[in-house]
Amino acid sequence: MNKLLWLLTGAAAGFVIAHQVNKTPEGRRFFEDVDAKARSFGNAVVDGYKAREAELRSAVSDAEAAIADLTRR
Repeated sequence: MNKLLWLLTGAAAGFVIAHQVNKTPEGRRFFEDVDAKARSFGNAVVDGYKAREAELRSAVSDAEAAIADLTRR
């Protein structure tokens, strides 16, 4: 229970400090940069997921076609 209390205290302190830093122009630029990088990373993950999904769908389609061809023989 004591560790949970320290975790919550640290998280709350982090939010308070981040809020104070965000009030300064330099802090705002810092958080905008972090936000832009996080969004870029998220978009890259989504793009990779969609590309892999397309590859797998193509492979499944090819496998289904091969199975259908074999069952016709």
